[in-house]
Amino acid sequence: MINILLSGCNGKMGQVITRLASQKNDLKIVAGYDAYTSIENTYPVFKDLNKCDVKIDVIIDFSHPAALENILEFAVSHKIPSVIATTGLSSTQVKSLEEASKYIPVFFSANMSIGVNLLLNLVKKASKVLQKDFDIEIVEKHHNLKIDAPSGTALAIADAANSVLDEQHEYIFDRHSRRKKRNKNEIGIHAVRGGTIVGDHSVIFAGNDEIIEINHIAMSKDIFAEGSLNASVFLSGKSPGMYNMDNLIQSK
Repeated sequence: MINILLSGCNGKMGQVITRLASQKNDLKIVAGYDAYTSIENTYPVFKDLNKCDVKIDVIIDFSHPAALENILEFAVSHKIPSVIATTGLSSTQVKSLEEASKYIPVFFSANMSIGVNLLLNLVKKASKVLQKDFDIEIVEKHHNLKIDAPSGTALAIADAANSVLDEQHEYIFDRHSRRKKRNKNEIGIHAVRGGTIVGDHSVIFAGNDEIIEINHIAMSKDIFAEGSLNASVFLSGKSPGMYNMDNLIQSK
């Protein structure tokens, strides 16, 4: 049995993870970490990680970037493998994950869906083949409560495309103030916020007289919760280092 500390347990994603974890036989959420403690859970919830006195095998963080420093400090000091599923991390925070991975196993992915990570592989293949004659545009859509824009997944898609291009492309987030023709070496990234859209990512390859589009639509938050729980099982017992969804997919 894998004992999990769930950071962000009382948020929307945290409650989904709690529900799905209760249906598992190989893992159990035994403690939570959240600033908001009014929700009743079957496990204790701590506002201060240093007061957590429960045996923990893996941490799942699905909270807010502001909580990352405390989580990593606790994880490293107690040698606890950590699944970091929070989006909107800065480049400095990503570097802090890499530093922590010298001491503990760290699983980090901009998106915890297996489908999205397969999409990233398709984007790489398409970008390599189409780069000379096609422009690349990314459109992401999320619910009206999402704070960060563009999404971490949209940036991961752009990075995946850029990683295989012969020349590095510039990311363009706003053409409203540019007033000039589109450059060949750019990737447009556009964010839509509205309603209850869980997550919709489209990668558009626009060429002369033809368009190729790769799309992923999340129908519920369950796919991200399942991904984080699968990652926690995968990470348990691993050596220190950085791990991602590619490692998980290849292990299946």
